[in-house]
Amino acid sequence: MELEETEVDTSPSWSPVSRDRLLTCANLSDITGKKRKQDPSSDAENSARILEDCEDDDFPINDHMQDSERSISFRTEARPLPPMPIRARQKASSFPRRRSSQLWSDTVDSLSHELSTKEIKRQEVIYELTQGEKQLIEDLSLVKKVYYEPMLKLDIMTESELGQIFGTLDSLIPLHEDLLARLEGLRGAEKTVQEVGPTMMDWFPCLEAYITYCCNQVGAKALLDQKKQDRRVEHFLRLCQESSFSRKLDLWNFLDLPRSRLVKYPLLLKEIQKSTPPEHPDEEELPQAIELIQRIITEVNLKTGEAECQFYRRGLCYSEDSQRVPEIQASRFLYCHGELKSTKGQKLHVFLFELVLVLTRPVAQDREGPAQFQVYRQPLPAAHLHLEDLPDGEPSSSGSFRGAFTGNDKVKNCFRVSTTGRSKSQSHSLQANDSFNKQQWISCLRQAMVQSRDRQAQTSHCKPSERLSPDPALYNNIAELNLNSDVEMPDT
Repeated sequence: MELEETEVDTSPSWSPVSRDRLLTCANLSDITGKKRKQDPSSDAENSARILEDCEDDDFPINDHMQDSERSISFRTEARPLPPMPIRARQKASSFPRRRSSQLWSDTVDSLSHELSTKEIKRQEVIYELTQGEKQLIEDLSLVKKVYYEPMLKLDIMTESELGQIFGTLDSLIPLHEDLLARLEGLRGAEKTVQEVGPTMMDWFPCLEAYITYCCNQVGAKALLDQKKQDRRVEHFLRLCQESSFSRKLDLWNFLDLPRSRLVKYPLLLKEIQKSTPPEHPDEEELPQAIELIQRIITEVNLKTGEAECQFYRRGLCYSEDSQRVPEIQASRFLYCHGELKSTKGQKLHVFLFELVLVLTRPVAQDREGPAQFQVYRQPLPAAHLHLEDLPDGEPSSSGSFRGAFTGNDKVKNCFRVSTTGRSKSQSHSLQANDSFNKQQWISCLRQAMVQSRDRQAQTSHCKPSERLSPDPALYNNIAELNLNSDVEMPDT
């Protein structure tokens, strides 16, 4: 017997609702001129010519976005972006390996015997901080030169669309140029830096500009993915990725560089602090600088989490008013979202908001429209949610999974969510892409259930003025738990 989702309601109809786009304030280029329609052969020739010009230019190319930086774990460090869809565990990166980076000691003719091993290490990390700024500036300038400006000239995308995708990227370049100038100005006669803490303390408040940029990234990524369905856009981006200047990275890798850089500052400062002796002037300033940047990252994280939650709320379509439960509007962030399969093998896009679990089905739409998600059955409030981890290949107490998902004898990576409360009882058995993905879902669901029940208990016993706000660390803890399956699930 196949296990089915139990609910009296019939399946909802498909009735899309409009969604507002996120606003941006970008002006990456003052390029103007008459735009004209071009035939496909002209598009290819012009795109290739522009890319060849970019490769011929004496434009600095570096390995800023490399494996070593992408491997930073954000489970213990604040992360500025809210959860984006989690993907299945990846194989070893196919991106070019990082080339040998120059060390600070390589720039010095002869090391002074007065420098201790610890001080040399400190100078190496400060130099890494400086070089990282230089590489970021080069990469962001490259993005403007070889992506934004050519696409605008070739009329591959409109200025408005490019503004939404690139956001306020152009405004970040002067910020990092300022820090680079300050850091290079600190180097003394022997190319050593005495104090770095005061400089970072003075500069870090400038990073509040990241709030606007990171909040825009949710809508920017959605629009970029949508525009890739256009043949001209896909062809241009593919040519760019195959060109030497891209290092086989796609456009989104470059647009995500500022966020990657932001979360690296606390790591670098902590490394400098480890090599700073107790009597050093930086000993007092560095902890303050680390605390300041972590506060800024938390604020960016909170704001972008709210922006992502609003973005996906706008994309929900309701077949009946009873599906508009108050927990959806009251939620301020997403724990995670992504694709799961039902017992019938149907693909569902599932959103775990702060206070409610919402199962949806993507709405059929044309290429030009934003993504829409039809709410499937009734949303499940997290405070009333029950979670059951289902063992692989074993029948559950309420039914057998044999062949329910894939037609095979064994079913893997399944769990069940159910709820009883103010609405009709529901039970949904869901299959994740793999065991890693399943455990991430379970971790997110458990956290949401605990937080929602604590909040409910708090609300019922406290006066409104005494109710606690959510712990900002919560946003940081869930930043790595994002769920999505870009790869088709193999039959099990």
